[in-house]
Amino acid sequence: MEVTFDRGRVHNSAELLREKRLDLTPPVTARGWAPAQDKMADAIAVPPDDIAGVLTRLVAVQEILDGLPPSPVAHRLASFNSLYHTITDRVATSLRGPEVADRDFLELLDVEFAKRYFDALHRWGREDDTTPDVWEVLFRRAWDKRVSSLAAAMLGVNAHINHDLAIALIATWLELGAPRDGLIHPDYLLINQIFYEEIPPLRRRYANRMQMRLDRMVGELDDWSQAVLVTVTRNRAWNQAERMWPLRQDPDDFAEAMLAMDRAAAFVGEALIVGDGLVTRMGTFAVSIRDAARRLPRRRRPVISGTSGNAPPP
Repeated sequence: MEVTFDRGRVHNSAELLREKRLDLTPPVTARGWAPAQDKMADAIAVPPDDIAGVLTRLVAVQEILDGLPPSPVAHRLASFNSLYHTITDRVATSLRGPEVADRDFLELLDVEFAKRYFDALHRWGREDDTTPDVWEVLFRRAWDKRVSSLAAAMLGVNAHINHDLAIALIATWLELGAPRDGLIHPDYLLINQIFYEEIPPLRRRYANRMQMRLDRMVGELDDWSQAVLVTVTRNRAWNQAERMWPLRQDPDDFAEAMLAMDRAAAFVGEALIVGDGLVTRMGTFAVSIRDAARRLPRRRRPVISGTSGNAPPP
């Protein structure tokens, strides 16, 4: 059954999502990568042509972010950029593996994927209000110590998978042709395995002390749940790209679909921030209660004395 795209309804939904998101946070008052505007612009001026070019640019961006406030190697966007480099490096290695059926597809997808991130960096650096809302959620907090490094990395993953990935898939299909024989989808799913293997150590790399305590408390449950989340979100991105593919014939419809996808992912990102703050406060409170309990004097158990071999008096 053919589904008609209702542009007006989609636009209204996108506007409502933005309105609800802004209820959770004040409007942006400043943009850009000062004092490294020029360095950032130079690092991403030329789009990459291959996965090696993606890695080169990620390294250059990392060096810039590590030198920005709030302190060396503490910039919140640097957490995501580092995670992204780790995953991309694994993908580059996988391209040489025998399990990859179509290396051209996987490499081009990686390049188109990275272009969306670099474009968002470029727009924010130009103080351009057309920066996707979902990236704004992270970029505006790049200097905010109240947002944990782990939450910042998750915000970047949210933006890249729930927004950029579907667009990158469509750009790749435009270049190589839409999938018809099912050969490239298994290559797409290979990335899930990389996430399964890399996310647990990456999460612990960015976790603060309190988050590590929670991590030890739940054991492997969070590893399993995040592996499931990666599978669900990447499958959703593929399905979203397939739904948007017919809209490429109408630029206005396609633009509205992208806008709605951006606004929905941005709302998810803002909710992640709220959740991160809540978990931090609850964890801090729980730790303070535990520490206070440890400081309480312990009551000594009474010692019952008696004469060996004699029964107690009646």
